[in-house]
Amino acid sequence: MSHSPDSSQSTLSHISIIRPDDWHLHVRDGEALKSVVPFTAKQCGRAIIMPNLTPPVTTTEQAGIYRQAVLAAAGENSTFQPLMTLYLTDSTPAEEIKTAVASGIISAVKLYPAGATTNSDAGVTDIRQCYPTLEMMQKLGLPLLVHGEVTHHEIDIFDREKQFIDQRLISLAKDFPELKIVFEHITTADAADFVRESSAYIAATITAHHLLMNRNDMLVGGIKPHHYCLPVLKRETHRQALVKAAISGNNKFFMGTDSAPHSRHNKETACGCAGMFTAFAAIELYTEAFDEADALDKLEQFSSLNGPLFYGLEVNSDKITLQREKWTVPDAYQFGDDVLIPLRAGQTINWKLVS
Repeated sequence: MSHSPDSSQSTLSHISIIRPDDWHLHVRDGEALKSVVPFTAKQCGRAIIMPNLTPPVTTTEQAGIYRQAVLAAAGENSTFQPLMTLYLTDSTPAEEIKTAVASGIISAVKLYPAGATTNSDAGVTDIRQCYPTLEMMQKLGLPLLVHGEVTHHEIDIFDREKQFIDQRLISLAKDFPELKIVFEHITTADAADFVRESSAYIAATITAHHLLMNRNDMLVGGIKPHHYCLPVLKRETHRQALVKAAISGNNKFFMGTDSAPHSRHNKETACGCAGMFTAFAAIELYTEAFDEADALDKLEQFSSLNGPLFYGLEVNSDKITLQREKWTVPDAYQFGDDVLIPLRAGQTINWKLVS
């Protein structure tokens, strides 16, 4: 890693926090889904389930079927709650938003700019076409989750988040001042500043890998395909800005892993797909990041309190305990009929979930 995981000031050997939630999670479908859901169900009370399947989850009916598959994968004795989302397209009807809210199972709608990331080809090409739908979301209080990057080929990939703020997000927030917007998996100081300075209707998720890593971790010593994600890792100054936001106590920032499982052969190819698999140790990785920043006392607010506050939900009623203990990450996990390589495969993590 780019900086020492042992640089913590804290001497705590155990911490107990209210059970966290994951406000941004990919679990795929089919046999792959059965392999990965139990990791999150063990750690988290709830998770926002991303809708970018093939084909995408665009209707409440499809989301209901998907939800049942996630619940089945979690196990009949699990109390885990999947919070479902719809995939926004240029033609999502406003009536579908009414259906979604009435169903009680849809927690948000996801905006992918077309071509921005994995399975985003059916995403939005012109946000103005979605305005009637966004108007209904604002009226009914259904949040919009935004993958915040422009997709123009002439824009440098390291500048796409900043350009999205300038070209899209500022005007979107102005046109829909009471639409709840979550700026997903922010990666830059620009995004952290935008969220901090915006109204109470705008919040952001931050991943563990963007708190722990910078672009050197992807590029130095050879390209590391398992460290490739979108938005990509940025320079160290941006990582530091994200840590500052996460540990600030500001309730606009909360946990969203963006854990994105892919088979090994799909990552280790000439055109490796984007995403890191972190769900197997999500809360341990966040704990390590907060420990490095000497801010373990701020972890519970970030991981367990801020998300429910923004979504208008009760916090989880039980607690989890982590202990300071080095353990070695497996080289691979089963992923349906294939395997996937987790973040830090064969390396250590400094905290362990014990109850």
